[in-house]
Amino acid sequence: MAQSITAAMRVTDLAGNKGVFLMATDTEQPSMVIDARDVTLTLGETAVLRGIDLRVQRGESVALLGSSGSGKSSLMAVLTGLERASGGSVIVNGLDFGKLGEDELARARRGRIGIVLQAFHLLPTMTARENVAVPLELAGVADAWGRAKAELAAVGLSHRLDHYPAQMSGGEQQRVAIARALAPRPPVVFADEPTGNLDTATGAAVMDLLFARQEALAATLVVITHDHAMAARCDRVVTLADGRIA
Repeated sequence: MAQSITAAMRVTDLAGNKGVFLMATDTEQPSMVIDARDVTLTLGETAVLRGIDLRVQRGESVALLGSSGSGKSSLMAVLTGLERASGGSVIVNGLDFGKLGEDELARARRGRIGIVLQAFHLLPTMTARENVAVPLELAGVADAWGRAKAELAAVGLSHRLDHYPAQMSGGEQQRVAIARALAPRPPVVFADEPTGNLDTATGAAVMDLLFARQEALAATLVVITHDHAMAARCDRVVTLADGRIA
C-alpha cells in the first residue's frame, strides 16, 4: 500500500535534538524511494564519496556492501539526511534534501526513515514497550501503546514488554530496535551492520525477522554491511570501494 506523510508533533530524538516527527499514512508515495545522482562528500581534505549514483524502488531490499572505509556508512548518513552531500542531488521519499534546511531535514527523517543500528540504542531506563511506544505517543499516534504491543508481538517479544534492556539478550534488544524503527510505518528503513554485536545464529534470526517485517509492511530496506552472505539475501547488492560504486 502506498504511503505519505501527514500529521506532525514535536519530539526529542536519541541525541536530544528536538524536532517534528512525521508519521506515514495511507496515501500515495513516489515509487522511487531513493534517487541519488552524482553524490560527493568531502570531509576536510578527504574525498569520502566520489560520484555515487543510486536509485532504489519502493519495496526493494538493497545491500550496500563494502569493507571498512569504503564509504558505505557515509552514504547511509547522506541518504538519511544526517550528513549533507558536498555535491550532486539526493531525493528520498520525493524530497530533495539539498533544498531543505536543518529543521526540514529533521522533519523529513522522523517517521519517514527508520534506522536500525549495530548498538541498538535503546533507552536503558525504559522497558521494551516504552522504548517503542513513547516516540509514537509524543508524535500523536492514536493508541501508541497498543501499536507498540502489536509491533513487539510481531517480532516475538510479547513476553518481554515490561523488561528493561539490561534484562534482555542482545538479539532481543535488536528486535526491540527493529520494532521501534518500523512502528511509525516508514517508507524506507536503513539497517547499519544490524548483526554486528550478535553471534552468528542470533544474527541470522534477527535478519530473518527484519526481512519478514520489511515484506509484511511493504517497506524499502537498505542494509549496510561487510557480510557477503547477508548482502546476498537482498534483492540487489551495490558494492562500494574507495567512495565509488565498484
